[in-house]
Amino acid sequence: MKRHFEDLQLGSIELFCLAAEANSFTAAAQTAGVTPAAVSRSISRLEERLGSRLFVRTTRSIRLTESGRIFFEQCRQALTQLVEAQQAVMGAQSVPSGLLRISIPTTYAHHRLLPLLPKFRALYPQVSVDIHISNRNIDFVAEGYDLAIRVRAQPDSSLIARPLEEAELVVVAAPAYLKRVGTPQTLEDLPGHECIQYELPSNGRRISWLFQVDGKAQEYVGAAGYSCADDVLGGVTLAKHGAGLFQTYRFIVEQALAEGSLVEVLKPFGGRSRPFTLLYPHGRYVPHRVRAFVDFLLGYRELWAKDSTLP
Repeated sequence: MKRHFEDLQLGSIELFCLAAEANSFTAAAQTAGVTPAAVSRSISRLEERLGSRLFVRTTRSIRLTESGRIFFEQCRQALTQLVEAQQAVMGAQSVPSGLLRISIPTTYAHHRLLPLLPKFRALYPQVSVDIHISNRNIDFVAEGYDLAIRVRAQPDSSLIARPLEEAELVVVAAPAYLKRVGTPQTLEDLPGHECIQYELPSNGRRISWLFQVDGKAQEYVGAAGYSCADDVLGGVTLAKHGAGLFQTYRFIVEQALAEGSLVEVLKPFGGRSRPFTLLYPHGRYVPHRVRAFVDFLLGYRELWAKDSTLP
């Protein structure tokens, strides 16, 4: 096999990928434990060797050129495979360790995952966890995430999807609101009520309320004086303070229902749900920290199906 890397050092390629991911020589230097000047010199040598500019530099920022983007996509995959090869050789019995990066929506973060993380880290103290709480879609590779949890996850051949639970939906309101306005008895009563809406942050579209009428699925989107974007929990807080009706997941409001600060309405038309799914990239080798977390979280799947109040 002919050698190709006498002059093109893997260390320079790694620094280039760090800079491309962070859009910053300084951030790449901090990650690598070197100076920004060292990163700049290394990338300049790499550009000279390749005969092509990889970055457009200004006094305040850097951005990839088209050649840099192509080189980055290929190098990122190659470096990932090298890391996986190294980890595979270290053996399947290695203790899970390293940084685990997770993207998770607000609802599932506060009412499911965050309460469990101390238990996970007690089992795997060498794994540190970086949690990104947001409802936006992510790019696993470009943003460096190991796992994500999503509701209504779209099919993606590049990702492994593991179902977590079918989260039951309920319509709730504060007792004070129901005393003031009345309790809806049928779906036809909804136009006469303040129905707090949740809007998708990606496109501003209002999420339909889901019902079941005589065994048939039915949706409702009402005009509202209140709407929340990005954080579903905002709708719950509004409902608790008497703003109106709100449809959300039972596991979020179970305690409030038990305490009486919220009341469930339209029970005969309930029973609908939305699926939450655990996602992580396909790969010949799944890092031990990822496999450990997947097994840990899936262990709660049957418990949540039996009792939605469990964290």
